[in-house]
Amino acid sequence: MARWQNKKTSTNWKLPTIIILSTLLTFMFIIPTLIVIPFTEDDATQASVETATATASTAEDETAISLESPFDIHVLRTETNEVEQVPLEEYVTHVVASEMPADFEIEALKAQALAARTFIIRFLMQENPKELADGADVKDTVEHQVYKNTDELRQVWGSDYHWKIDKITEAVAATQGQIITYSNEPITASFFSTSNGFTENSEDYWEGELPYLRSVESPWDEEVSPKFFDQKIFTVADLEDKLNIDLSNSVEDFQLTRTESKRVETATIGGESFSGRDIRDYLQLPSSDFTITRKDDHYVFTTKGYGHGVGMSQYGANGMAQEGKNYEEIIEHYYQGVQVSTLEQATPTLLAKK
Repeated sequence: MARWQNKKTSTNWKLPTIIILSTLLTFMFIIPTLIVIPFTEDDATQASVETATATASTAEDETAISLESPFDIHVLRTETNEVEQVPLEEYVTHVVASEMPADFEIEALKAQALAARTFIIRFLMQENPKELADGADVKDTVEHQVYKNTDELRQVWGSDYHWKIDKITEAVAATQGQIITYSNEPITASFFSTSNGFTENSEDYWEGELPYLRSVESPWDEEVSPKFFDQKIFTVADLEDKLNIDLSNSVEDFQLTRTESKRVETATIGGESFSGRDIRDYLQLPSSDFTITRKDDHYVFTTKGYGHGVGMSQYGANGMAQEGKNYEEIIEHYYQGVQVSTLEQATPTLLAKK
């Protein structure tokens, strides 16, 4: 009996001990684990994010298009009067981005890249280029070619920046090192927005006839360009002031003669004669293809096209690309008798100097 009691007492003593030990073990091992788990999960999540970001960054780097430039272009930023030193192909990329809509067909963008590169190469090859401030090669305005840097393009494009610059870079890379030549010389690769259905002979707008800048048909513009038609209305006083004429005694209709491309060659207004280009400049018209109608004390100028009309029509190029034409076919249509050459073939002297 006593032995049984002692055993019972011993058992009574062991049970609380086991419970206490179990509780202690719980606090020692399970609770710390519960405390650590949330932070471990956060760390794992953060690690996953960092890994994904690094992977994406690596992927972006791997797919980045490489542009190789033989020399730099020194661009005068007209607003700040500072000079930016820009690798040639980067300069071409930013000119295309500034001069042509990025949503144009890729073949049209390639054609624009070729024209932009040819323009700057010919400009650099001139024997006596106009001296610019601080050793600049070219301005960033329409006087030469419009150029916006990365910060400016980001501001203009906003959230569309990446896909637009990637698409244009692709077009530039596909043509890098190529220029347009005639008799193995870089051409004057003029371009403009929208034709009136034809391009203009060079001598009908500028001085001097160039064999590759001939009037050609450009039927795509009317359908694809929002700039094909325009109207401007002037009062008698406006017209007299802008053209420095007197319309008070003028009762005859306006007399207009036209070039091969149907743009105005000469205009007689108020007894005074003007070139079509002068009228366009004085009145800030989109094109020199215009008609004039008088309604009471107002004159309505209706225009077709946008730009000087010489060389490649940008909207025409896009229309050709939409029909399946490649950039070489576009170039050979708007610049007659030309070839696509490499810088090494056409400009060894320039490359040697740089």
